[in-house]
Amino acid sequence: MINYESTIRSVNVTRYVTPLREGGSLPAIVEADDGFLYVLKFRGAGQGIKALTAELIGGEIARALGFKMPEIVFAHVDEAFGRTEPDEEIQDLLKRSTGLNLAVHYLSGAITFDPAVTVINTRLASQIVWLDCLITNMDRTVRNTNMLWWHKELWLIDHGASLYFHHNWQLLDQQAVRPFILVKDHVLLPQATELDAVDTEFKAILTSEKIRAIIDLIPDEWLAADTSFTSVEEHRQVYIQFLETRLAHSIIFVKEAQHAAEALV
Repeated sequence: MINYESTIRSVNVTRYVTPLREGGSLPAIVEADDGFLYVLKFRGAGQGIKALTAELIGGEIARALGFKMPEIVFAHVDEAFGRTEPDEEIQDLLKRSTGLNLAVHYLSGAITFDPAVTVINTRLASQIVWLDCLITNMDRTVRNTNMLWWHKELWLIDHGASLYFHHNWQLLDQQAVRPFILVKDHVLLPQATELDAVDTEFKAILTSEKIRAIIDLIPDEWLAADTSFTSVEEHRQVYIQFLETRLAHSIIFVKEAQHAAEALV
């Protein structure tokens, strides 16, 4: 059985190293007070805190399922941190991101996964496709694989575009049982021929207790920023409800992925 410990470290950002311009929301490589480099995802960018929440949930579900994932940490940005930054766009982003952000350990020397260069076996491909169908991750395409090859192993990154139901709470019930039609664009779909077996395997791992442990990692202050709910706990419960409902109806997204794969032939 996969051992999953639901703990997230906290670090303080001490140095802004360089922006990652290929990211639409300007993530950056930073140094923290533990001496390590991280890719920092800013609460003041793009979809804001919701993207950080999706990154946390998606990444920790991936880790719970046994995938290689860079360590996720909570990263605190001080109010004075951006004052010496000469780039006005970055300075404004840093100011908007004062407080608790999210970062992932920087995998120095990693290269972007290229399906034309590295062949992934059908089991791993099926596992990744299943994960992305569960969390509705639209961002694992040929154009942007969001996977890294590091130390001869495949690592998953960038789940901030997942769980897009939380941008419109009124669609929660429909989205929870809806097939993931964007799976047709998944970079690994042609190799995902073991989805039925993976469905059985992964549903056994993602127990209610494990889902609750992952959702409990979301900081209260992130949840409190959305005033659609009467309490942080009510907000937290919605994520649990979505994931548990989606798991209970996983046959819907599995069949959609299988039909999409057949259409590629």
